[in-house]
Formats: sequence, structure tokens, C-alpha cells
Amino acid sequence: MKNTILLIFIVVFGIGFAIAQTGSISGEVVAKGNNPIPNVNISIVGTGQGTTTNDRGNYIINNLGAGNYVLEFSYLGYYSVTQKVIVSPGEITNLNITMLQKQESLNEVIVEGKRSIFTVREPSESLRLKTELIKLPQNIQVIGNPLLQDQQVTTIMEGAIRNVSGVTMREHWGHFASVFMRGFRIPAFRNGFNFADTWGPLAEDMNNVERIEFVKGPAGFTISAGEPGGFYNVVTKKPTESFIASVNTMAGSFDFYRGALDVGGKLSENGKLLGRFNAAYQTSDTHRDNEQSIRYAINPSITYNISDRTSLNAEMNINEAEVFIGTAYVFAPASRGFGSLDRDFRFVDTNYPESDIQEMTFFGTFNHEFSDNWSITGKFSYLRYDQVGNSAWVFDPDGPDGPLGPVNENGDVFRYSSIWDALSVGKYVQAYTNVTFNTAGVQHKLLGAFDFTEKEYWADFSQFAPVDTTAPFNIFNPVYGNGTPADFDRSISLRSRPGNFNYGFRNRSVYVQDEIGFFEGRARLTLAARYTNITTFELNQDDDKFTPRVGLSVDILPTLTAYGLYDQSFIPQSALGTDDGIDAFAITDPEEASDLEGGLKKSFFDGKLRTTLGAYLITKENIVVADPRFPNGNFSILLGEVQSKGIEFDLQGQLTPELNVVLNYANTNVEITEDSNPDNVGNRVAGHARHMTNGWFNYVFNQRTALKGFAASLGYQYQIDRSTWNWGAENESQLPDYFRLDGAVSWRNNNIRVQFNVNNILNKYLFSGSDFADFIYWQSEPGINGRLGITYTF
Repeated sequence: MKNTILLIFIVVFGIGFAIAQTGSISGEVVAKGNNPIPNVNISIVGTGQGTTTNDRGNYIINNLGAGNYVLEFSYLGYYSVTQKVIVSPGEITNLNITMLQKQESLNEVIVEGKRSIFTVREPSESLRLKTELIKLPQNIQVIGNPLLQDQQVTTIMEGAIRNVSGVTMREHWGHFASVFMRGFRIPAFRNGFNFADTWGPLAEDMNNVERIEFVKGPAGFTISAGEPGGFYNVVTKKPTESFIASVNTMAGSFDFYRGALDVGGKLSENGKLLGRFNAAYQTSDTHRDNEQSIRYAINPSITYNISDRTSLNAEMNINEAEVFIGTAYVFAPASRGFGSLDRDFRFVDTNYPESDIQEMTFFGTFNHEFSDNWSITGKFSYLRYDQVGNSAWVFDPDGPDGPLGPVNENGDVFRYSSIWDALSVGKYVQAYTNVTFNTAGVQHKLLGAFDFTEKEYWADFSQFAPVDTTAPFNIFNPVYGNGTPADFDRSISLRSRPGNFNYGFRNRSVYVQDEIGFFEGRARLTLAARYTNITTFELNQDDDKFTPRVGLSVDILPTLTAYGLYDQSFIPQSALGTDDGIDAFAITDPEEASDLEGGLKKSFFDGKLRTTLGAYLITKENIVVADPRFPNGNFSILLGEVQSKGIEFDLQGQLTPELNVVLNYANTNVEITEDSNPDNVGNRVAGHARHMTNGWFNYVFNQRTALKGFAASLGYQYQIDRSTWNWGAENESQLPDYFRLDGAVSWRNNNIRVQFNVNNILNKYLFSGSDFADFIYWQSEPGINGRLGITYTF
């Protein structure tokens, strides 16, 4: 492998030395008074290339062949600027721009078509990459804040994932998002840190979210120990020099009420100290009634610019939720079928207690730029998640061999409530450097990184109490109020309770990547490697792994890019095995996966509309499965293998100056290819839809008509051939196809935006679920419901 990589380097350097000659354009964009403007959209006319300015108004565009270019600078509320520039080989051309502020409304700026409200060009700094998304050899899709606002999404569980191809959400307890992509559950990242837990973290409140990045594939440049499907990265709002102030209120179906605040700007006259404060308070019920929940979030952050090239940022996120865990589940005899009870049927009793969750996260970032081409970044994060809660399920009072099953044919069932207290503590450190330089005409974007994670999680499920102590609860003739409330013993701290569930690990990784540009920057070869050491605390077990990464991205045309990628991932694991039926030993080989994918990326209308078409093949090996020689399931063997393959298409951006669109499709096939039971080979793995497509269309009416200020949106979600949500693999689809239609109308002027959203317009009975033992369960979505929001911007 080392010889192969060395040979590739030699060939690339040789080709680049003979052919490649590139230059760059850099500069600063300011407003009147020399105030920097962040997030200005910069496009190279006729190429689809471009970038955006950083928080200090600076920008740089690399890998440009020698010649003449036309740059267009656009930003909401400012007059656009078009400027010609000449790029010389091996040189950086400086181009500073001053933009004049408009007096017209923001709607008129959108109508001019200078910028798509749904399109994002660059990855966030937390992904560490300095190349725009369309040029990267990987499928990365970004959901920006304007799209979240148009859909009036308040948490990630309210349909935010619909905006990316092939992403689904598994049934959940109601307080965290269990997101699947390419057939595997993907971890939840925040600002580049992996916060994933088995049952967590708390679903992110969207008031403090700037964007959500869906990174597909193992993505070893961020972390190599994880599921191969990818991850989603929530990027929070940061302080800016521009003054920001807005207040939002919402009211909707099921006693939904919400208030939110976002304010920020300069905290000192010299502009070195910046601040931002976000806060939200929400209370709501559900379509099942008697589940009134409360949630609030407080998010202060500050940035201190020590100099033009050095900055410190600190951010704290405090979230608290009083929610009902597990109340969405509905149980019934298998013979009755899914959806056989009313959509608003409530399974738990009226005295079922709520759960209290407190989550606190802290982020600290130090960044220093030695020059436009060399920077270092150090980051620290801390997570503490506390949960005092309960969960609900069904049980058989007569035992597994008794005459009464968990859900009897006549509808009788015995319910129970179990304790569910949890504590998660995580400490994270990241340090990395980005260096851009040329050697003999070949451009290098070098990334070197060190990552450290130490995390531990405790949960107590050991106590449970029957709810129905005198008579069963009947789902066909429910009587509420007779249940016995649970009284759990919490006198011992969670960490010390006997029988608690506990896991912890320490992850230390070193990563190096070089993105090599040649043929005047029209081709980019990525060569990377990561060494990872993971220690699992409960077993005192070490796993070491070297994972390579090779990617290639080539501009066939200025607006058409082809890419290919090979990447790997692994997950530490342990199970008990036996070699001869007598001598037991621990299976400690990590679960490994490889990803091979490729595709095309095409931009239209000077980058205002972007599309991605890709195909992938993921092979997941060393999966621990039950040893067929031991039917009781006490022993395992290392024989399992799963393959996930599919096609993905994403379209995002502006079709006309008035029409913005998000459209996607995914074909996903996840099957068992090896198993201890030969009958399982070829079976589908539960938890995905074979065909899935989503769309969201936003139309802003022409400002020269009587409908000035009005806009309308319409979106759909369609899933075909859904597999059930069973924890084991099934070879058949038991769920009906899923189709949901949503829409919105809005009006705005310079300061006020009024918006009304309607979800499930067709009032369909929508649900997900599975069979379990000899009964079935499902979770229903509400019928047609609405939400009115009013935002005032100062």
C-alpha cells in the first residue's frame, strides 16, 4: 500500500510539474465605512465556481488557470458588483470590493436572482476543508437556515431530513433523532464533534442552527470509528460584525406556542469583541392529547478578534426539555394489522409522568492565520446530558409460557413503566492545520489533524413497575385513570446503581490529507490516511486501525465535475464466542466497512442551481451474529456481512428568479450477504425505503405585481417499498407506501414576515412500525395541522 501511494505521488508531481500553472484571486469585501461584509456570494461568471466571504469579509479562490475572469459579488440588501480580473500563473491577484446598501426590501433582492436562498457553496469550517462543495470528491448536502425557516422546522425531527436524498428517521422514544442514511444509523455531530449516543443526544432546536451538513460515506477526514453511511453535522450560529436582531413567535395545532430571539453584533467600538444570543421557549401537546411538553434553549456566544488573523470563540448551549418518552407507541395483535386503532389513540395512562432532560454543551475555538494560505485551529468541547425519565412497554404477567400473551386477541394487555435515567459526559479536543502551497506548479491543500475524545454513558433500566395491577387495559375499550403510577428508587447516584448500563471509550486519532491540484486546477487528487486508537473502558480493550482515503475530482467542463472516492471505517466491538462448544473467548475484532462511490456534479445559472448524481457500494464486515450451535443466543460468531448499494440524486437552488427548489431521489438496497444462518443471506436489512423522493418548491411573486411580498411553498415526501423498523432483518415489506403533502404561504416587507404552514394537507393516516414477537406496534403522525409564525427583524 505504501509503494502504491508513493507511486501515485510521483506520477502526480511529474504531470503537474510539466503542465499545471494556476493562480488565485483574494481580497476583502466591505460596506460603506470600511465595515467587512460576511457571507457575500462570489461567483465566477460562466463557470459555476465561486466562494463566500468569511466573518471578516475576506475571500480567496484558488486553482484558477491563467486568463481573464468576471467576478460577481452579491448579498441580500446590497447592490451587486461585477468586476473583471486577470489571473497570472503562480500569482495571487488582489481584488477588494466595496458594496453599497440598498433601500429596497429584501424580497426585491431575491427576485433579481442574484442569489439562491437554498444553495450553499462552501462547507463549514468544522469540516476542515477549504474546497467548495461542488469540487469535493464526495457527496455532501447542506440544509441552510432559509430552507429551515420556510418549512418552519423547530427541531431536526420535524422533517428537516426530507431535504436530502435517502435519509430516513427510525421510530424513536420522542426526544432524540435516530437518523438513517444509506441503510445505517448515522451519528449526530455538532460543530464537527461527534455527540452520538445510543439514545441521544437531545434533538437539536433549530433556533440556534445556521445549517445542517449531511456528509455521505465513512468520511474518515472527520472520524474513522463509526457507521459507514456518514453523519450529519449541525452548525450553530456564530457572532457577526453586522447587527442582527429578530423576534419570532409561533402558534399552531395541539396547543403549540413558541417564542424565539436572535440578537448579535459588535460588543466593542473597535469591533474586536462580537456577541450573539439565541433563546427559545416552547410548549406543545400532541395529537394524542394529555402530553403537554415544555422545552427551552439558551445559546450565548462571543468572538474576540485578537488581530486581523487571530480569533477566539466561546459558545454555550443550554437545552432543557420536559417530554413524555415512549408515549407514541401503539400496540395491537398482529392479526389486526397496522393502523387498526384511531390515529389519536393513547396507550399510556393519564397519570404517566414526564421525563426531565438537561443538556449542556460548550465549544471553544482558537484560530490563527499565518497567511492567506496557512492557518491553525484548536477546538475544545464538553457535553453533559442528564435525564430523569420513564419509558413504557407491554409485558406478559403469566410469563413466556402463560395463556395470556403481551397483546391478547380481544385487546387485553398489561402495561408497565420502567425507569430510564441517563447520564452522558463527553470531552473533545481537536487541533488541525490547513496549508496551501505550490510545488513546481502543482497546488497542494494539506490538512493535518489530531483528534481526542473521551466519553462515558450510564443508563438505568433496572427498575420497572406494572401499571395495570388489578385488571388488564383493553385497547378496543380503553379506560384511563385506573393505572398505578410508578415509584422508582433514585436514592443511589446513577453511576453507582447496580445493574446499570454503561459504556465508555477514549479515541485518539492522527490524520493527514493532501488535495493535489493539477491540469490548471481542473483535476484534484485526494490522498489521505488516518491512524486511530480506541480504548473501550468496560473491557479495557484497545483497537488500532489504519484507514486510507483516496478521492479524485475532475472538471469535465467548468460547470460539470466527475468524482470518485474510496474510504473506510471501523467500529470496536466485543462479544462472547466459543471455538469448540466448551472453551469461551471474547470476540474483539472491530466491525469494518469500505465505501466505493462515484458520480457527477453539475451547476447551472452561474451556480444558482446545483445537482449531484451518485452511486455507491458499501460493504460492512466482521458483523457479530448468533452462533447457530447455541439456540439460547449466549454465544456469537464473527461471520456477518451486509452490503448497501444505491443511487442518489439531489437538486438544490434556483430555477428562475422567482422559483427556488429542493428535489431529491434515492434508490437504496441493503441486504445480508453473509450470516451464520444461510436462510438469512439475501434478506433485506430493516429500516429503509427502497425508493424515496422528496421535493420542496418555493415561489416568490414578482414585486411589480399586486402580490408583492407574497410567496407560496409546496412540498412532498414519498417512500415506496418500506421495510419495517424491526431490530432484526426481514425479507419482506409490511408497511404501506408513504406519501405526505405540505405547504406554506407567507408575506413579508422590510421588517415583518408572516407565514402559515399546513402539514399533511391530505390528512393521511401516516405511521411507521414493525412486528415484535407475536404482536405489532406502530407510531402515528398527526393528521392535517397548521402553524402560524410571525417574525420581526429590527
